[in-house]
Amino acid sequence: MMAFENEEGLIENYNRVPGIFPSNLPERVYIWDETLRDGEQTPGVFLTVEEKIEIAKLLDEVGVGVIVPGYPAVSKTEREAVKRIANENLNIALVAAPARPKKEDIDLCLECDVDEIPIFMPTSRLMMKYSLNKTLQEAKKMLSDAISYALDHGVKVDFVAEDASRAKIEDLIYLSKEVVESGVNKIIVADTVGILHPLSMKYLISNLREALKGQLVEFAVHCHNDLGLATANTLAAVEEGVIYPHTCVNGYGERSGNAAFEEVVVALEVLYGIKTGIKMEKIYEVSQFVEQCFNIPIPLHKPLVGGNAFIHESGIHVRALLQHKLTYQPIPPEIIGRKTEFLLGKFTGSSIVHHILKSKGIEVTDEQLKKIVERIKQLQESRGKVVAREAFSKIKQLLREIRRNVSEKELLEIVNEVLQEKCYKTE
Repeated sequence: MMAFENEEGLIENYNRVPGIFPSNLPERVYIWDETLRDGEQTPGVFLTVEEKIEIAKLLDEVGVGVIVPGYPAVSKTEREAVKRIANENLNIALVAAPARPKKEDIDLCLECDVDEIPIFMPTSRLMMKYSLNKTLQEAKKMLSDAISYALDHGVKVDFVAEDASRAKIEDLIYLSKEVVESGVNKIIVADTVGILHPLSMKYLISNLREALKGQLVEFAVHCHNDLGLATANTLAAVEEGVIYPHTCVNGYGERSGNAAFEEVVVALEVLYGIKTGIKMEKIYEVSQFVEQCFNIPIPLHKPLVGGNAFIHESGIHVRALLQHKLTYQPIPPEIIGRKTEFLLGKFTGSSIVHHILKSKGIEVTDEQLKKIVERIKQLQESRGKVVAREAFSKIKQLLREIRRNVSEKELLEIVNEVLQEKCYKTE
């Protein structure tokens, strides 16, 4: 139980009720961060090599256990970023880079001097048929050959069970036993399209762990947020003994994003009392820096790091918060580098106005205070919504521009240039 949980015994903690506390819960987890790889797959995001290096150094500084700087097979620039980060002599974090079960992908990872290579392959029959175009037996051999090849080069090798959340359990166990025998370090269970809920995640992890009981292998989980359950599913996996939760800062990632770094870390530390190794007071700093690099605004209502997370206007709430910070907040914001803030508007009460005036040495009577509060409300309501609606429309348009990628018109221009180059060479 964390120290800020009112020592007077005024708060009941149902998260610690005997009988509901998970029996397989680890004492320590290691945050595996995918911000620079899966996070960069957020539509419209492009990171420079220097930005990736700065983010990696910051993640290492705050205590992240594993960093994935990118996917070397993507481009020469991506390989440069991965290699430079791998050679940054980070203090804590290991550097990993993913590969398909192909020799050429693995070679590119090896050239980047990474510590670990997660080899990913579809495990659901749907993905095997339409993405991999292989049978289960063909996929198994392809995977085994790739793992053996990578291990022969002296690196740690992991197996990413892509789309594990829609795979037949017997197929998943079959492939997992094969990779364990081949010598993989970790099995990474991926909810690739965010289709699980916490109970089904617990079922999947517990069955997989039971099937591999006694084997020297660690477990990780990679959750997408398509139905808004990425953080909940990640926590459910940890409840079943997973010690490498995958995260992305601010929940960035393709489609609806991934399990948010800040949510997973705070939930593990506060709700479960699990050590993550993360310097929690730097969480907001990390969030803000990554937001600037990604150029994707954090939603105002985003938990913990959003603009409204610790801002209050309601008079009833403010009056209580001025007495004790935990009355209308789950945690003191200072533990993640934030602070409680108050806004004046339609729902303002006299407590905050009196508090502000007192801090400025201004004394007023009760009648004057009442008039001031009433005029604050009148001012807010008199402004209408015309200006707000205009600003909202501009913001929506700017967001569309931020998300801009290579257009179809630009694609055709590139095609035309390439075709002309070919003509010149022929002549």
